[in-house]
Amino acid sequence: MEFRPCIDIHNGQVKQIVGGSLKDQGDQATENFASCLGADHYARLYREKGLKGGHIILLNAKDSPYYEATRQQALAALQAYPGGMQIGGGITGENAADYIREGASHVIVTSYVFREGRIDYDRLEELSGAVGKEHLVLDLSCRKMPDDTYHVVTDRWQKITEETVSQELLEKLSGYCDEFLIHAVDVEGKNRGIEEPLVSLLASWEKNPITYAGGVHSYEDIDLLKEKGKGRIHVTVGSALDLFGGQLSFDKICALTKEEEK
Repeated sequence: MEFRPCIDIHNGQVKQIVGGSLKDQGDQATENFASCLGADHYARLYREKGLKGGHIILLNAKDSPYYEATRQQALAALQAYPGGMQIGGGITGENAADYIREGASHVIVTSYVFREGRIDYDRLEELSGAVGKEHLVLDLSCRKMPDDTYHVVTDRWQKITEETVSQELLEKLSGYCDEFLIHAVDVEGKNRGIEEPLVSLLASWEKNPITYAGGVHSYEDIDLLKEKGKGRIHVTVGSALDLFGGQLSFDKICALTKEEEK
């Protein structure tokens, strides 16, 4: 397990929001935390700690009046930590390579390849060809359905697709990407524990690395994620981290991660 830090940017500010509360109309979201510090500050901190594989997420749609301010924050973070962070939010076949040139290690994609409720393999091949599979992360963030399956959600988690997170889906997509990023949307930003059934489902996957985000609010949650994930699943901590107004020590999380790597 590795600690993968995050920088979420909304309306030109680094924020932590409640999962699923993000709305394009009016650029609204329920906030857990809004920082007065720039995204580049957090990127430099992650670089100093030697943390790689974290993600920068642009939370505004391209037609938002805040989009350019959000994008400039993201570019500043990439420049502060070249090659150290991944970036997602509005990634397309046209701009993916630009972000790699700006310093992103990977681009993270959901909505562009999950179109009209299903996988668009033409777009997936386009992206993989544009940046190389070694620079592509597929975001399979998902919601739990009444039948206990998990369906991929797109468009800032507002649209539910027909694609179910499963070993079969991971296998189908693994040839196109380097890693998977999976937010448990139902618990994201709510500080009430991880989505255990989803973690158990993901634990059987032994190929591409998976980073899990959602609900971590205690050190015991991290231990549980390590146990249920069989040590294979990396973790992101957002709202619960003291950097973002939470109760978990950033330094302690870093120390725990380093201990596990020894």
